[in-house]
Amino acid sequence: MQQWNEIVEPVDWANTAWLTEIVAEYGWPGHQLVGEAAAHAAWLLVQHAPPDFQEECLPLLQGAVARDDASRRDLAYLMDRVLMHRGQPQIYGTQYLERDGIVTLWQVHEPGGLDERRAALGLEPEARNRARFLAAGRAAASDRDKPPAEDA
Repeated sequence: MQQWNEIVEPVDWANTAWLTEIVAEYGWPGHQLVGEAAAHAAWLLVQHAPPDFQEECLPLLQGAVARDDASRRDLAYLMDRVLMHRGQPQIYGTQYLERDGIVTLWQVHEPGGLDERRAALGLEPEARNRARFLAAGRAAASDRDKPPAEDA
């Protein structure tokens, strides 16, 4: 975690500051403006940005997806991340958290239809995704990506 704080986090903050300027001037940097790879890179920066910037970008990405100018899969991940930060159930089952050393899926809205919603976006079933996630040895992300504190 110390390496993250010393190496990765400053780069994330600098990238977020840069992307904030881009979004303020041009709106969401979609496929038509920057190309598919760069649009995906912009989403990745937002996905790891502070929650307030994620909230700001969510409607912009939704609009870009509605215009077929951004990835629906990227939108699914950002939507779930924003919902998790709000303390609400996610829709597509993309967000996990670590509690007491155990990685678990953040709560899901209508779990019975989860794999169907995932399949509609070309995402693998949640159980397969979770197995791959755990096999890769990935733990919970930085403190910025943790869900809101539970009320005692």
